[in-house]
Amino acid sequence: MAKLVLDIEPSVIDALNKAAEKKHQSVSQVAEDLLRNVGNDDFKDIDVKAKVSKYPEWMQRLIIADKPTPDFDHKAEYGKHLEEKYGL
Repeated sequence: MAKLVLDIEPSVIDALNKAAEKKHQSVSQVAEDLLRNVGNDDFKDIDVKAKVSKYPEWMQRLIIADKPTPDFDHKAEYGKHLEEKYGL
């Protein structure tokens, strides 16, 4: 395994440490996973927390998903809910 020295802002290092702790992985493993996915389309959605950070803290706490489900049909799910509730 090779070593790499990077010059990274302290806030990014803190975020990387928190992500590693949350995933129960080492910082190196998390960084390697991120760098491995640089060419993938999923990489675009990784920085969702940074996009949300511009909102007030109370609003950030309302967010329960990191990524939206692309094939989720809100109208169909609401229709199912009404059917179950009212037996239509």
